[in-house]
Amino acid sequence: MQGTMAQRGIVIGGGAFAGLALALAFRQGLGPATPIIVADPALATQPSADPRASAIVAACRRLFEVLGVWEAVAGDAQPILDMVVTDSKLDDATRPAFLTFTGDVAPGEPFAHMVENRRLIDALVARAASEGVELRPLGVTGFDTHSDGIKARLSDGSSVDAALLVAADGARSKLRERAGIATHGWDYNQSGIVVTVSHERDHHGRAEEHFLPSGPFAILPLKGNRSSLVWTETRAAAARIAALPDDEFHEELEKRFGLHLGEVKAIGKPRAFPLGYFVARSFIGERLALVGDAAHVIHPIAGQGLNMGLKDVAALAEVVVDAARLGLDFGEAGVLERYQRWRRFDTVAMGVATNALNGLFSNESTLLRSVRDIGLGLVDRVPPLKSAFIRQAAGLTGEVPRLLRGEAL
Repeated sequence: MQGTMAQRGIVIGGGAFAGLALALAFRQGLGPATPIIVADPALATQPSADPRASAIVAACRRLFEVLGVWEAVAGDAQPILDMVVTDSKLDDATRPAFLTFTGDVAPGEPFAHMVENRRLIDALVARAASEGVELRPLGVTGFDTHSDGIKARLSDGSSVDAALLVAADGARSKLRERAGIATHGWDYNQSGIVVTVSHERDHHGRAEEHFLPSGPFAILPLKGNRSSLVWTETRAAAARIAALPDDEFHEELEKRFGLHLGEVKAIGKPRAFPLGYFVARSFIGERLALVGDAAHVIHPIAGQGLNMGLKDVAALAEVVVDAARLGLDFGEAGVLERYQRWRRFDTVAMGVATNALNGLFSNESTLLRSVRDIGLGLVDRVPPLKSAFIRQAAGLTGEVPRLLRGEAL
């Protein structure tokens, strides 16, 4: 990869949702003359075994449609047709619904779909391979910058000379660390328990978010009589619950899930993930851009973490492609600064909002509970406000990148 900027191309460290989607976006916008490499040891494990599921909002579904990926997973994607929000204590006899949403941002277009991670990762890998993206099951161990490029060192001892290196290697990003980019944020002393469950009755595409004193308990519909749970507890309680024998875990599950969908049963073992908030102090370095969890991690209370990363993808791809078409060096500081300006404010604002929501709902205060229930009730009675919330959740407000509008680069 020596010679002109187009010939040197781009290396992406990290082959999960953000890294693979970005590779496809670059391929679409830059064409076959620009080499695109995705390097991640996890690419050696195919098909994916990720047991989790994710909510893909409408804007990000449009991105996957434009990239030619959505068709491969659409049959397994469960549309979220409506959503119910409750606020109660664990032992309350009833859970009154304070807020309900219908799920369409436009007629026939649900605001989100639930997709199993493994199916989407496999579809992204297959599409990337068919589009000529070079997939290397190796880690990016380091890099060196020079006057007009960056040399990425790989775990097999080889190196690649590129115009741009993208860190898409997750919350514990080694590339961010090696670039000397600090983060600021805090730990919530909470963990999210993730597990898929089966149930007797049809969920009819309904998502539920039960706000309990320990944190939100989200029931997210999957195809068939199954749902994905994101269950927030204090760190110690989550570790205890996830380690329980099956029968005792079932008791804890049933207390929170209820019996409205009949008998419920966990599929596989629950896993607990620590929750926190952090934002990188800079989303860019010298010929380096951070995307996804390498740039920011937020609380899952609003279900926006993955979608925030895909917004990074759409913005960075648009900035790079626009620069390349103008004959500019797409790895230089001015180009990357445009990406940072575009994404940083939205990211910080979403982090502040999710932090405030978590503080408002994850507590035992009777006064706060009364205030928030009044607020939820008021929102429920103002249709224009509910519509605005839905469009915001669907990623369709503000300066929306072209890919998220369903437009090719």
